[in-house]
Amino acid sequence: MLKTIACCLLAAGLTLQAQAGVCPDYQTPASPPSLSNPVKKQFRHFGNTLLSGLYKPWHMVHDMIVKSGSGAVMMAKFDYDALLHKDLEDERIHAYLYGTGMNKWEYLGSFLTNSDGKIYVPTGQRKPGEYVVRFVVEGDLSSTQGYLSVVDAGRDAVLFDIDGTLTINDFEAYADYIGVKTATAFNYAVETVNAYKQKGYQIIYLTARPYWVTKDGREWLQIKGINQWHYHSNPYGDGPIPPNTQQFKTDYVRYLKETVGLNIIRAYGNATTDIAAYADGGLPKANTYIIGPNAGKSGTQAIQGDYTQHFVSVVKPTPRANCR
Repeated sequence: MLKTIACCLLAAGLTLQAQAGVCPDYQTPASPPSLSNPVKKQFRHFGNTLLSGLYKPWHMVHDMIVKSGSGAVMMAKFDYDALLHKDLEDERIHAYLYGTGMNKWEYLGSFLTNSDGKIYVPTGQRKPGEYVVRFVVEGDLSSTQGYLSVVDAGRDAVLFDIDGTLTINDFEAYADYIGVKTATAFNYAVETVNAYKQKGYQIIYLTARPYWVTKDGREWLQIKGINQWHYHSNPYGDGPIPPNTQQFKTDYVRYLKETVGLNIIRAYGNATTDIAAYADGGLPKANTYIIGPNAGKSGTQAIQGDYTQHFVSVVKPTPRANCR
């Protein structure tokens, strides 16, 4: 009888553990082994040799998050100069992947940039885990990297806007971009993000920043000691304020919930567009936390002043994510 009970309890435990899924592996892609660069060769076009010699690279990658069993295609864009953003056209890029369960970099192949300086790299199906994908320009060996998350459906996640939500106002992003200063974070904003990370939640950054300031965004997260992925910026438009911010965020929240299957337990924002996008994306107002002048509007949860009290009363008591 005791053996039967023990077996049943063990089976139940295994079932619960299987349902919990795997926690985000933040350590492996953050500490990859050294990568041997490809052999440096001349650019295919002389104009790109001049471009590389005159300007600093300003490359970027769109992070990807997909449901287990799905393949992914990583998009990387290569251009030069923070203001000019001259695309690197028709040049060869080498792609490499490293992450959960791996002991060395895997070569994904070489790709030619298109007229927009972009390449699209299929990564194949990967087991649940976190991966870093690095891209190296053959002509000057400049590089950039992005991240791929492969998750089981039901993974617990927390979603953050950045400007005016983690930083003290929306202007901070553009002050950073023109080199005025490093954006200031709200008190206890960094501790809030890192607490969720330590509890095993998938961290998602969903920002209206245009894609071409991705480099700045990642650097800011790194400087502040915050996890750098999953970072998703607005891919539409080339101006300083991309169009359709609300729809862009709504569509991505729906993708995270309906296609990837994330369980987004909380979403943080500051703008009325955040409130509307989260609601239209299917996130309840009870789990939507708004800071700044719009705090508490439309039935959302208010964060007053900064994150100090919120960290103590809401974040610290939050149980660990349902993962192993």
